[in-house]
Amino acid sequence: MLNIVLVEPEIPHNTGAIARTCAATGATLHLIKPLGFDISDKAVKRCGLDYWYLVTIKVYENLDEYFEKNGDRNLFLATTKAPQNYSAADLSGSDVTLMFGKETAGLPEWLREKYRERCIRIPMVDEARSLNLSNSVAILAYEALRQQGFPGLLSQGSMAE
Repeated sequence: MLNIVLVEPEIPHNTGAIARTCAATGATLHLIKPLGFDISDKAVKRCGLDYWYLVTIKVYENLDEYFEKNGDRNLFLATTKAPQNYSAADLSGSDVTLMFGKETAGLPEWLREKYRERCIRIPMVDEARSLNLSNSVAILAYEALRQQGFPGLLSQGSMAE
C-alpha cells in the first residue's frame, strides 16, 4: 500500500489533484491539520470532485497524532533540501509512506533533521525553488509504484485488445 501524507496543505486545488492521483493509484491520503480549506461533503460536491469517493482519506489533528497512529516505518520525506535524489531511495516495500510539507514552507526543520536519511529530492535546476506540490506527489507516487511493480493497477488500456 502507498500512503501519501500532506502536512498542513494550504491550496485546495493541489489537494484535489493529489486526491485524484490517490484515487487512480489506490493510495491512501493522510491530511494533517490545519488545512487551508474545507473537505466536508458539501464543499467537495460543490467543487465537482466526482472521484472523491474513490479516495481513502484520513485526517489528523497534528503530526503527533499521525505518528502515534501510523508510526514511521518506510517513511520518506520529500523536500528540496534533501541530500539525495529520489531515485536512490528504495521505495519497493509493500507499505511505503511519502510525506510532503505545505506549499509555502515545506516540512518543518525538526522533522527533516529527525529523518535526515529518509529525505528525498526531485532533481531540478538550481534556479527553481520547487515543483508544484501535486506534481511532486505524482512523480514520487509513480516512482514508488514502479519500484513495486504497479500492484493492483491496470497496465494496459483498451487499445491492447
